[in-house]
Amino acid sequence: MLASTAVTAASRGKVRSLVSLSRRLSTNQPPSPNGAPENPAPLPDSVQPEGRQLRPRKDPRNRSVLLFPGQGSQFVGMGRGMLKYPNVKEMFTAARKILGYDLLSLCLEGPEEELMKTVHCQPAVFVTSLAAVERLNHENPKAIEMCVAAAGFSVGEFAALVFSGSMNFADALYAVKVRAEAMQKASELVPSGMLSVIGKPQAQYKYACVQAKEHCKKLGIEEPVCSVANYLFPDGRVIAGHQKALDFLQQNSRNLHFGRTKLLPVSGAFHTELMASATEPLREVLRQVEVRVPEIKVYSNVDGKRYMNEKHVRRQLVKQLVSPVKWEQTLHEIYERMQGEQFPHTFEMGPGKQLGATLQKCNRKAFTNYAQVQVTTEDQ
Repeated sequence: MLASTAVTAASRGKVRSLVSLSRRLSTNQPPSPNGAPENPAPLPDSVQPEGRQLRPRKDPRNRSVLLFPGQGSQFVGMGRGMLKYPNVKEMFTAARKILGYDLLSLCLEGPEEELMKTVHCQPAVFVTSLAAVERLNHENPKAIEMCVAAAGFSVGEFAALVFSGSMNFADALYAVKVRAEAMQKASELVPSGMLSVIGKPQAQYKYACVQAKEHCKKLGIEEPVCSVANYLFPDGRVIAGHQKALDFLQQNSRNLHFGRTKLLPVSGAFHTELMASATEPLREVLRQVEVRVPEIKVYSNVDGKRYMNEKHVRRQLVKQLVSPVKWEQTLHEIYERMQGEQFPHTFEMGPGKQLGATLQKCNRKAFTNYAQVQVTTEDQ
């Protein structure tokens, strides 16, 4: 029995799909019971039945894309003033029952060292990101109604899937709780971490990781891990692994053609083999919760491709723990278009502006239509 059953039926009903409200997009049709659109996509020209007319091409300028941030974007004070928006209070009430602690108080007041812990910050970023969805729906409902795609960075994928109608709020939050606890536990097995790297054009990241692992072997570390964990933008990477490997990279950054390096304030080497022990707890909880076909395009961190069905969602969410986040590739997949074609509006849903910064470095034209939906307000 999942812990999320502690949420009352009334509470769950209010927050279940949040603004999974009319992902009917331009068809104005309700989704079918299995989550797939009632009207299938038009067939290619070569196989169109005779006499059938194609729907006119949608103007991308009237469409929107939502991006959901991951761990590291959290800050004390996020959520302040957000309870005035529909469903947000119910979301934090449900979160308290599912998590077993007052998430709202932790977001608003800290202490910072507690909020920074993996077990706390992942649920915090998840809930506040969906609170941002409620704010956008209140202030600009057209952006929600006209959303055609979503993607999330690491734990942000769970928020993107809830928004898309693929998972309900309570089940997804419980899965995030299990994921965060398993990742925290895996992090405590060996000294490890993550290193942000801005490289020069001649930098060879994989070769640098090979050198770092050889260094670790000389120190007596068996089966050392050091690999690219995040592909952020051209020449922007996060490398993760054993702490001794990261120390080697920093000490030899000049010879490796790294322009800038910075250790990230995280507890372990996420998205590497060192997270292997976290996969089974997440796989087990995903077997127990309902997963549906997303009602809009949602892109996987594992390969930058859209989710196709329920099994695909479950499989990729587990694989993501031990695979690099291919964010740069995901942005290329979302924003690839013909020369001269317009770009949709992009909204970053949640704390921080990191995803906007990566979009600017990957696609300046797409970034011109970017905005952040903040998770604090001035008036209470």
